Amino acid sequence: MALPQPTPPFTAEDYLRWEAEQPEKHEFVRGETFAMGGASRRHVTISGNVFSALDAALEGTPCRTYMADMKLQAAADEAYFYPDVLVTCDPDDHKAEQFMRSPTLVVEVLSPATAAYDRGDKFAAYRRIASLKEFVLIDPDQRRIEHYRRTQADRWELHEIEPDEALVLPGLDVTIPWARVFRNVD
Repeated sequence: MALPQPTPPFTAEDYLRWEAEQPEKHEFVRGETFAMGGASRRHVTISGNVFSALDAALEGTPCRTYMADMKLQAAADEAYFYPDVLVTCDPDDHKAEQFMRSPTLVVEVLSPATAAYDRGDKFAAYRRIASLKEFVLIDPDQRRIEHYRRTQADRWELHEIEPDEALVLPGLDVTIPWARVFRNVD
């Protein structure tokens, strides 16, 4: 009987080529791909609210806002993700077609199936991006906003945003009211 043959690792280059031909989105982490599930109405509404607020606030600056269908390279070629919203001020990113490399801000809207991963391994990969200054997690079920900021000592500080407070993003000089984030979320 023949022994099973080892499967060659799926490289980042293989993934990028393969992903471009797929009807659904897949994230890539160290040689493995993971199908992206559909998002809930609340998830999409919150992502859209944050995108539109950032897009309007950043008009006329060198920064641009992207959402859901734009890949982000994290941890060199080890991981590619589809953040719900990202902002980059890097001119090279503005010319990129397949993926961004230098975000200033990443926003993830949590779902029950991905919350632990978004807070854990995904955030760990994002922290390896030198340009990333701020990371925001938004929980639609708890109506909670967790804002992480990179300090000058290269540590991450958590700021929990209360319902009467605004989400202040000092790295972009943008403020988004809590009610704007959760607008039209039943």
